[in-house]
Amino acid sequence: MQGSVVLITGAARRIGAAIARELHRAGGRVVLHCRSSRAEAEKLAAELNGARAASAAVVQADLLDLDALPPMVEEAVRAFGRLDGLVNNASSFHATPFGSIGPEQWKDLMGSNLRAPLFVAQAAAPHLRQARGAIVNIIDIHAERPLRDYAVYSVAKSGLAGLTRSLALELGPHVRVNGVAPGAILWPDAGEHFDTGEKSRILAQTPLGRIGDPADVAGAVKYLLFDAPFVTGQILAVDGGRSLHL
Repeated sequence: MQGSVVLITGAARRIGAAIARELHRAGGRVVLHCRSSRAEAEKLAAELNGARAASAAVVQADLLDLDALPPMVEEAVRAFGRLDGLVNNASSFHATPFGSIGPEQWKDLMGSNLRAPLFVAQAAAPHLRQARGAIVNIIDIHAERPLRDYAVYSVAKSGLAGLTRSLALELGPHVRVNGVAPGAILWPDAGEHFDTGEKSRILAQTPLGRIGDPADVAGAVKYLLFDAPFVTGQILAVDGGRSLHL
């Protein structure tokens, strides 16, 4: 993947930043998308460019604004003159207990987790076809087994799993499309539903007996982008075996 260019949405922090560091470490050039975390994205880009000059760039856009997505992709392509990979990582995550779900929650969760990946992929597709590139969507083990009180999020991720398979058909043979479904990797910033008791329950369900590391997801993304030339339409669970019990 030396010299390859990958656009990563939601790349300023957490798992997105880990993916960017892993792809960069392997020789790739990365375009870091952010919405409001510009300072963190610029700091990460400076770190990566310090390790290897002219190897990281930043683009900023609100993924809920469909009109902003094609210009964002074009800016990413201009940064290095090509696009070999897309990682749809950006995601909203918050509870929506049934009976209190409103249109703004629907718009946010469906928009960030399903609609944006579709329209970013559509804008990126011509460039990815030219490069015979790949897309990796970051899904969730709860796409297939919903999380209580997170109905909209679970439905959105389920849609993203379906979109992953659909795009594999639409974009083959020139572009491969796969997904990574993490389990407990980092506890959410929001404390709701993840108190000490809930965390202990999740660990008890996980055969490996611990939460994962962002590097586990990053390694799976790198594999699907660059080391799996005969793999498309697949979703790889990176969950310590937890989905065996869900």
